[in-house]
This record gives sequence, structure tokens and C-alpha cells, in this order.
Amino acid sequence: MNSEQHPLRPFLPPTARLLMLGSFPPQRKRWSMEFFYPNLQNDMWRIVGCLATGDPRHFLTADGRRFDQVRIEAYCRTQGIALYDTSEEIIRLNDNASDASLQVVREVDLGTLLAQIPDCRTIAATGGKAAETLCRILGCEPPAVGAWCETGFGGRMLKIWRMPSTSRAFPRPVEWKAAFYRRLFTSVGIF
Repeated sequence: MNSEQHPLRPFLPPTARLLMLGSFPPQRKRWSMEFFYPNLQNDMWRIVGCLATGDPRHFLTADGRRFDQVRIEAYCRTQGIALYDTSEEIIRLNDNASDASLQVVREVDLGTLLAQIPDCRTIAATGGKAAETLCRILGCEPPAVGAWCETGFGGRMLKIWRMPSTSRAFPRPVEWKAAFYRRLFTSVGIF
């Protein structure tokens, strides 16, 4: 099996207060844009749209067939949200996007990411595999879904949140997932 290198560069607005880390992007054939959480079957941008405007379709294009990358990036810049993943290189064991099928070959260099966003004190792992990988890097136990813990890393204290998966494979309504993300966003001053 061949390994895959991460296809995107980290999105790191210099004033970011929150770093959201997933596990790894889906296969490119599932992308609706060249940005994080690109699969239309993923609820991340519906959750953020619901929280930002009350409309889960807010970050979709007019025809509803793609996510609107320009609006998403502008929103994240304005709100101080950085995005990347916990794995830089993976092997897909079952040729799909399921976290259970991802074998991590190389983890993210978290110190390098954080050095570029000095105001960031909060990291959110957006699913189980991301939380497992992030906490392995940090040397701590993953918190329960919707909870957070504190740990030191690279000379700063970090609040680590474990969020529910935004994948539709995690069968909960957008509104249910959004309640967890509202607590996270409120804690860093986005709302």
C-alpha cells in the first residue's frame, strides 16, 4: 500500500486563537473545494454556517453543489480560526476516508504550526482519530467528546477540546453537533 502526503498547506491566519485539527482529507475525488472539510457529505461547514448565521446552507454555493471556499476562508480569517490535520502522511487501509481505515505514517509537527500562530491557546480535535493522534503528540489522554483538558506544550498552556466527528458517518443531526461547537467557539470568543 502506498502512503499519501497531505495535499493541503496549513491554513494559519497569524491572529488565530483556535486551531482545529482533523485527521486527514478524504480522497480528492470526494472534494467540492480545495480546502479543509471539502466533502459535501461532511457537516463541518453546515455546523459553522448554523452557528454563524443560523443557516446550515450559508457556506454552500448558490446551487448547493459545492462549499464556497472564498467565504469559508474569509470567515475563518476574520474569526481567528486556523485549520490543519493531525497527520502529514497516512496509508488508507480500505481505500476510503474513514478514520478507522487511516494508518498514520507521520504526525503533524505541532510545534511548527503553533510557532506560526502565537495567540493560539486552544486546539480542537474534530473527531476520534484526530483526538487520539493529537493526544499522542502531546502525551496526554484524550478528553471525552465535548470536553476539554489542559496541557503544556512548547512553553505554553493549551486547552485541548475533543469535538464530535463532523462526518455523516457519525449519524447525529447538524444541530446536535453544533451545540458542541458553540461551546468551543464561545470559549475562544468567536461568539
